[in-house]
Amino acid sequence: MGLRKFKPVTPGTRFRVGASFTEITATKPEKSLVVSSKKSGGRNNTGKMTMRYMGGGHKKSYRLIDFKRDKFDIPATVATVEYDPNRTARIALLHYADGEKRYIIAPEGLQVGQKVVSGDTATPEVGNTLKLANIPLGSIVHNVEIHPGRGAQLARSAGAYAQLAARDGKYATLKMPSGETRLILTACSATIGAVSNSDHANEVLGKAGRSRWLGRRPRTRPVAMNPVDHPMGGGEGRSSGGQPRSRNGMYAKGFKTRSLKKYSNRFIIEKRKK
Repeated sequence: MGLRKFKPVTPGTRFRVGASFTEITATKPEKSLVVSSKKSGGRNNTGKMTMRYMGGGHKKSYRLIDFKRDKFDIPATVATVEYDPNRTARIALLHYADGEKRYIIAPEGLQVGQKVVSGDTATPEVGNTLKLANIPLGSIVHNVEIHPGRGAQLARSAGAYAQLAARDGKYATLKMPSGETRLILTACSATIGAVSNSDHANEVLGKAGRSRWLGRRPRTRPVAMNPVDHPMGGGEGRSSGGQPRSRNGMYAKGFKTRSLKKYSNRFIIEKRKK
């Protein structure tokens, strides 16, 4: 995995930095694990725009990802490492010993032909899924569950990982990708290793058109709007918009929006970094 810098043969490639895709081993997905994906373009059921700056973009099919890893003690062989247009990470196709095929989020360093397994008997090696109760302290993990059996919800994007810091009773202490330290039940599962494609954060699109291919439409700056359109709009000339805030008046910088009554507040030991 790495990055590729382009020669400036066009204005769009002058500053472009893209993925090298050297880790990709297959160009076509497994047909049985692909379903159609319909886009809304930011419109509701009556056709009215409810989300701005969405629309267009390349047509995509959705790959069904196994976030539960609930085929316990059945070894699987990594058949391919593939690109997934629906997420920043790479995905890997597993061929299980009983003949079933499933996609998983590919961890960093996963190779074709490698054996992976999930369950209490699994060893803490890259790609294996275990309960937090069975993972050695200090381990790097991803695809972490919040509720046992629900499937992975934390540390799933490119390059993300959490670190298992401690265990006390039925709770484990995890350092999250955001810097937050929180408690997770030891009955929850996690996969060993960090998520693949860590260089994704360093990619540069290079031109506006590549944003359009991703389904992102041009965004209007609030200070360029009229007062009727945004609290930061209006004014003579290049006047600034005052206190940064959202379209409905919610302060944007430094204002805490997390509910004080949120049920999971009691599981947070240390809040994320500012």
